[in-house]
Amino acid sequence: MNRNLYIVPHDFTPVGDTALNYAINLSKRVNVEIRLLHVVSSKSEEANAISKLDKIIENAGIHEGISFSKSISEGSIFDEIGNIARKESAQLIFMGTHGSTGMQKLLGSKAMKVIVSADTPFIILQKDTPFRDIKNIVIPIDLTKESLQIVNNAGDMANIFGATVHVVGEKQNDQYLSQQMKTRILIVKKQYQDRNVPCLVEMMPKGGSYSKKIMEYVKEKEIDMVAIAYHSESLLPQFDTFAQSLITNENNLPCMILKSKPVGTHYF
Repeated sequence: MNRNLYIVPHDFTPVGDTALNYAINLSKRVNVEIRLLHVVSSKSEEANAISKLDKIIENAGIHEGISFSKSISEGSIFDEIGNIARKESAQLIFMGTHGSTGMQKLLGSKAMKVIVSADTPFIILQKDTPFRDIKNIVIPIDLTKESLQIVNNAGDMANIFGATVHVVGEKQNDQYLSQQMKTRILIVKKQYQDRNVPCLVEMMPKGGSYSKKIMEYVKEKEIDMVAIAYHSESLLPQFDTFAQSLITNENNLPCMILKSKPVGTHYF
């Protein structure tokens, strides 16, 4: 049986424990190897880091269908996490984000630097993010084709939990742009219909803060996970701030985020 690989960068802080615990709980539904990764600045730190990782794995206990491994890498988190995930063909990276302490000060904005260095989707957790069954996932999309690249990953997660995916966009006043948005929605709905993934569509009124409207929707619909394709060329001028606000959202929800690839006119 093929085994999925989940990578958990751990900085020996509570937020690293949260990321590991979330990965373990999610992995109980699949056959997976969880690899703990710690990035060191020099080889002199390796022995101590290995000892700490061994202790974390010991404390994690035994879980049916889950195996644990560890990896030490010398360099920068902005390069090594993405490089290892790419080399090992990892399916997901579970990573914590926090304030100005921990592994090379992984702030929300710096977490984005790690995310864009990898081709693998991330699930970003905060220190107080609890694990709970995922019943509702929200995908905010815009007029760009790149924003749809998270659709398959969110669909995979929905299949694991039997969750409903909420596809959210903004209504457009311009007739041409309105038709473009409708086309995006139809594409997503068709993909989920083909995969037997329950899908709901919500079109937000134009105007005001899109991020604020999304978070209000999250609270109203009791969303359990946000999923987004990050693309710096988004038509939304506030998209960078929006993406950062999602990975550090006030509800402590897990955020699945994928660096999108630039696409040409023939994509979708």
